[in-house]
Amino acid sequence: MKKKFWLKTGIGLFVALFIINTVAGFYFYDLAIERNVKDFLVGNSDLEVSAETMDVLLEGGWREWTAAQDFEQWELETHDGLTLQGYYLEADEPTDKTVIFAHGYLGRGTDMGLYGEYYHEELGYNIFTADMRGHGNSEGEYIGFGWHDRLDYLGWIDQAIEKLGDDADIVLHGVSMGAATMLMTSGEDLPDNVQAVVADSPYTSVYDLFDYQLERMFHLPDIPVLPSTGMVTKVRAGYTLKEASALEQVKKTEIPILYIHGKDDTFVPTAMAEELHANTNSESELVLFDDSSHGEAFVIHRERYVEELKEFLAKHID
Repeated sequence: MKKKFWLKTGIGLFVALFIINTVAGFYFYDLAIERNVKDFLVGNSDLEVSAETMDVLLEGGWREWTAAQDFEQWELETHDGLTLQGYYLEADEPTDKTVIFAHGYLGRGTDMGLYGEYYHEELGYNIFTADMRGHGNSEGEYIGFGWHDRLDYLGWIDQAIEKLGDDADIVLHGVSMGAATMLMTSGEDLPDNVQAVVADSPYTSVYDLFDYQLERMFHLPDIPVLPSTGMVTKVRAGYTLKEASALEQVKKTEIPILYIHGKDDTFVPTAMAEELHANTNSESELVLFDDSSHGEAFVIHRERYVEELKEFLAKHID
């Protein structure tokens, strides 16, 4: 009798924990991956930047510059039937050099005008930027965190070469989620036209990032929450948190990479950029910036950022 009682109690407890864990998996999927309003980031101290940076991000002249440009609109049909929107701006003088941008989490293509203005006005590049799946004017009901986006960028790269010609020299430049996206892209079979990657504030993998944020924001361990979230993500978005790995992709890349990261970044820890750099198969450089939070280096250390960027591009772009 007592044995049956404990057996039923054990089964009941297991079922209850299974239900709770499943609910948690759906909750964190909806929280971070499904396309919706992300209120949980409001007031997040890890995303705080200096007043100087905030002024530039919100009211900097790059916004007026971006709005004033006559971008040509491109479209891409993805492997899974989505229509994505991209925006191309030709250089003032004919050039074979083109930079393709990838924006951060919850951003949109025009956000990369912060960097696009410099590439276009100072370096004389053609520039291309896109709304990633689940963002801006592009279709998609979930955020890919770079994994499915890497396939989208293969499409954008092919489209750029088709439009610009076989002599196009291409740089991939991403920030935060966009940086991880470009690293994931770099591990694929790329045309020789892609000659360099600039990864500003990237994470090693989606699992690693969620593990870090789960502890930091919710004081929870990764197990059992992330495995269940990964299963929900697999069913609803078609990828798992562990397979979405920039780290595994850079282990096989042949494209030179410039890593950039702020030493005070607590949203995506600096150690992730260091790990990526240490495991990169191709030639790579790591530049760390003092007193710089997440994605902040270009604004508060612009002179050094530009210097490092120019040296890297001069070394790797024909």
